[in-house]
Amino acid sequence: MQKLILKEVTQYVEDNIGEFHKRLLESLNDLSLPVILFKKNPYLFRAKAFLTASDIVKGLVDAFLSSREETIFGNWLEGLAIFINGKVYNGRKSSTNGIDLEFEKDDIRYIVAIKSGPNWGNSSQINKMVLDFNTARKTIKTSGSKISVEAINGCCYGRDNVPVKIANYSKLCGQRFWEFISGDENLYLELIEPLGHKAKEKTDEFHEAYSKVINKFTDEFTKNFCKEDYSIDWNKLLKHNSSKEDADKIKIASPKH
Repeated sequence: MQKLILKEVTQYVEDNIGEFHKRLLESLNDLSLPVILFKKNPYLFRAKAFLTASDIVKGLVDAFLSSREETIFGNWLEGLAIFINGKVYNGRKSSTNGIDLEFEKDDIRYIVAIKSGPNWGNSSQINKMVLDFNTARKTIKTSGSKISVEAINGCCYGRDNVPVKIANYSKLCGQRFWEFISGDENLYLELIEPLGHKAKEKTDEFHEAYSKVINKFTDEFTKNFCKEDYSIDWNKLLKHNSSKEDADKIKIASPKH
């Protein structure tokens, strides 16, 4: 075990946090109004009394981005966790399907599936993780290794005060997880400061692009899903979203500039 050098962690965060902002911006710029209209429930918009194109467009874009940023940042945090563990315990990105990190400590091989927060999956997804853990255990054992193997579901934030699970794995969240991979019980607090470096600069760039997408999609929505009096044409919106007619036959016009 090596002592974690916080300056190295800070440098890693500052050097790599831009990748998160870049990926999120790419997701925003790749958005298509016809596509995201398929992904949300138009009945819900009606039930919530959305009456303007901008309300619907903003609801669509915000819902998409909320999901994407959680996924993108979760993947980024996974990379950070592997970097930190590598510095302390010589941990490595696992080549085994469903396992993100492998390392050894006190004569135990730990296999770790890293998730963002404690409420990351439904029962089917959790069962799949347990199956991946069992497969990884068998692979390690069949390789001739006699080392003890323990499975960990590591969550980057949140808490779970019952870490040991019936399905023969442990779930470590928030402070427990970061301390487990680093040996530093305060690491979960120490990470927050470097994450804010250059955040305003990147956020300003993102908000400029976000505003353009909202304006563009509002224009596009108005042209395609509003009546002549500019009220929303709910029938047309529902046909685009739910009609059995081939979606390719439902033409969506792009705004002209």
